[in-house]
Amino acid sequence: MNLIYGIKDKPKFAQLLVFAFQQVLAILAATIAVPAIVGNGMSASAALFGAGVGTIVYQLFTKFRSPVFLGSSFAFIGSMVAAFAGATSASAGFAGIILGAVFAGLVYVVIAAIVKLVGVMWINKLMPPVVIGPTVALIGLSLAGAAVKDVFSYGPQDGNGAFIMSAPAWASLVCALVTLFVVMITSTYGKKMIKLIPFIIGILAGYVVAAIFTVCGIPVIDFSVFQNLQIFAVPEFSFLAAMKGVQEINGSYIATVAVAYVPVAFVVFAEHIADHKNLSSIIGKELLEDPGLHRTLLGDGVGSMVGAFFGGCPNTTYGESVGCVAITRNASVITITTAAVMCVIISFFGPFVAFLDSIPGCVMGGVCVTLYGFIAVSGLKMIQKVDLGQDKNLFVVASILIPGIGGMAMAIGKVTLTAIACALILGIIANLLLSKKAAE
Repeated sequence: MNLIYGIKDKPKFAQLLVFAFQQVLAILAATIAVPAIVGNGMSASAALFGAGVGTIVYQLFTKFRSPVFLGSSFAFIGSMVAAFAGATSASAGFAGIILGAVFAGLVYVVIAAIVKLVGVMWINKLMPPVVIGPTVALIGLSLAGAAVKDVFSYGPQDGNGAFIMSAPAWASLVCALVTLFVVMITSTYGKKMIKLIPFIIGILAGYVVAAIFTVCGIPVIDFSVFQNLQIFAVPEFSFLAAMKGVQEINGSYIATVAVAYVPVAFVVFAEHIADHKNLSSIIGKELLEDPGLHRTLLGDGVGSMVGAFFGGCPNTTYGESVGCVAITRNASVITITTAAVMCVIISFFGPFVAFLDSIPGCVMGGVCVTLYGFIAVSGLKMIQKVDLGQDKNLFVVASILIPGIGGMAMAIGKVTLTAIACALILGIIANLLLSKKAAE
């Protein structure tokens, strides 16, 4: 891909702010969704702050050579819920989710040390393009359902799964399509600056249409979030809530948290590799070698610890951020870093947080159709040079795509193996099992 801005390029200051804000919009919905799902008094603004700080930590460890944003990880939602459920109080629960993030981060630190000693060649042998390509594609495809549900934010489904097209559902669809088409048109036909900010233009267009529907009596936008606003407010940081609960933690609870977090960290490790392989193919540079997998792991692990200390949520590299880089062809690391600083600053300003929170799900759904689609397509591009005329390669790809798309997730005790993790494991096993035939 011909990048407009490479990793080391620095856009002009005014442009930089606009590009950074676009990254914020790309990662926003998922980042603040995690604390909303987990509940228990978790703060969206604190999660936004934690994501920003975690990304800065990641950039420091990777020496500002990896253009990706870290946001709240969905993989740890079950772990966080378990930490709160096993706690004697909400304060102890906050202490538990911070402790859990430390456990998960330490897993990354240990793996990083091993990688530093033995190198990354074993990863390339274990996960060649025939394995990693369909896995990356699966990451995008697995999010397709979430994007479609966002598109029909106000449309209930019938018994067959079809969305019932009421007036709110039609309004939701129109807003999503306006956003989608504006993003597509500005990215394809736009000149200079316009081509670099398709998501901002698309979201603003969708927001205007949503506002018109709301004024006309179809409440697409919830303007109540702007009521009783404080101009400046310190986020409800997790460590502040956890201070009162530290004394309630005992050995049994620590073991519960460890069991809930550590296995998931190994699952997310595989997704970490897939994300960086995907980003490497987009920017034309192998990130597992420079800055190196050990650095990206350390950045991700320590960034998760720091992010959870403030926001409660362990962080992970975001596919939405990777998709934004792919579509805008802006891989400037300074853009990512500025977006992280922007998240930290924004989290203190109530009106801005409220505005971001008011962006309708249907508008973000229109954006996510392109973001998730680009992730899927970039994975498919990785297997372009793979000979799919060989049965061996066909079996490996099939063993990844079908279980993954089919949703073959497994709950083993308190540990949940996601469909992507199960598919990747199957693909690795199939590739190793059939590698002798490939050698022949």
